Amino acid sequence: MVGMSEILVIGAVVLVIFGGAAIPKFAKSLGKAKSEFEKGVKEGQEELKKEEGKEKKDEGEKK
Repeated sequence: MVGMSEILVIGAVVLVIFGGAAIPKFAKSLGKAKSEFEKGVKEGQEELKKEEGKEKKDEGEKK
């Protein structure tokens, strides 16, 4: 598990390497990537629920 001190050290290194101007762009890109990932997970869960409902319906018709 990463602690707060490790996060601060990583942040300082990123600031030194990329400079202050690049950080907001990076944070924006990271936020968009997170949003897209969460959207994909949600769509996948909905698809699984839909498929699960179809399987239960098919099983009910076979009986």
